[in-house]
Amino acid sequence: MSTISSSRLYGSIQLRRNRGLAGLYLVVAGFLILYALLFPGILTIGGFSKFTQNWFPLALVTMAQALLMLNGGITLAIGPLVSLGAVIAATTMQGALGVPGGIVAVALAGLSIGAVIGAIVTHLRLPAIIVTLAGSFIIGGVALILLPRPGGFIPDWLSTVLAGHTPVAFLLLVAILMLWKVFLATPLGLGIYAAGDNPVGAFRSGVPVERVKVAAFALSGLLSALAGLFVAAQTGSGDPVIGTPFTLNSIAAAVLGGVGFLGGKGTMRGAICGSLLLSVMINVMFFLGFPPVAQYVAQGLIIVGAVAVPEILGAWRAKR
Repeated sequence: MSTISSSRLYGSIQLRRNRGLAGLYLVVAGFLILYALLFPGILTIGGFSKFTQNWFPLALVTMAQALLMLNGGITLAIGPLVSLGAVIAATTMQGALGVPGGIVAVALAGLSIGAVIGAIVTHLRLPAIIVTLAGSFIIGGVALILLPRPGGFIPDWLSTVLAGHTPVAFLLLVAILMLWKVFLATPLGLGIYAAGDNPVGAFRSGVPVERVKVAAFALSGLLSALAGLFVAAQTGSGDPVIGTPFTLNSIAAAVLGGVGFLGGKGTMRGAICGSLLLSVMINVMFFLGFPPVAQYVAQGLIIVGAVAVPEILGAWRAKR
């Protein structure tokens, strides 16, 4: 294949993946402007830092969910993995392992649990939603066994570094997105899209579909557990149920970002943008005085609209 045809093919693929993101960017920009008007403090270093610290865990779990959705799967174990990551961090950093050992323990737990779930889904041919639902109960139970109530120990300096008055969280997110871009250039990264879009065709093209799926679950577990580590640094302790809201929020943010449930549709930057929209939307509704019940209703309507409008427009274009 010539260089020109390869570049045209790459361009057409990118155009298809980015379809609809322009509208998403405009909506996010509008919400950010409204948020800045309601809360001018976000334009300061301290305000920006606090906002990105609250957004960062949601961004990580959205990436974790999008990884699997791009590969044609889904996970309901993200929330318990966040809780387990926070608990492991809070119960290991005070001992002989210290902070480096605690970070390694959190990362290994996320990777290994994700890989085990992925292996069960892949090799036993079981639905991911059922396996991850069962896994969520087991992981949540382990977190409660390790730490029955909020507590543990996170060093003050670590909390200051990660959740202080500097935009460390934003810099970490930029670094992770750069690593994702590099990862996409590898056969494994390309295989995630290929296996999600057309698993049979990907297999016939030499993509190790089963290995790719296990790797996607493992990386998803890693990101979820690291989100728990960051949440523990924010709160200064571990909480065995703190990750509960992240499961549904990760799905909502990924859907808002244009990631499809059937695999191969969407981009990681769209998912990150969706997490930003969800985070800003919650803050804007808070400053506008929406009661909690109304916030949930508004979030639900916006998510339904984000899913329905592109489908309606697509059907309308097809009829023309």
